[in-house]
Amino acid sequence: MNASNGINSQMPLTEATYFILLSLAPGPRHGYAIMKDVYQLSQGRVTLSTGTLYSALKRLLDQGWIRRADDLGNDGNGRQRKAYHLTELGRGILDAEIRRLEGLVGAAQWRVMGNAPGN
Repeated sequence: MNASNGINSQMPLTEATYFILLSLAPGPRHGYAIMKDVYQLSQGRVTLSTGTLYSALKRLLDQGWIRRADDLGNDGNGRQRKAYHLTELGRGILDAEIRRLEGLVGAAQWRVMGNAPGN
């Protein structure tokens, strides 16, 4: 199996996973920043609880889609904040999902505009 087939076998992503990966695309973030960013990026559709976020982050770490970055200092209470960032595999997964979603939107636009491929 080639890398492309391996990535495509992971599709479609859940909305929460998609937005977590998208949140990490610009660079490392700690958990609370991911939660806030996912809420903003999804325009309030996806609200992650702490438990849901950290379960998802553990799964993404185990899959090799993200990894821990150097800590981003402390949270004001003396606890270190764990930061996460995309791996090359995670970036490939995100890019593949974006292409998949673009294809879905393109098909819908063609159909609504009345000029779907093959017409």
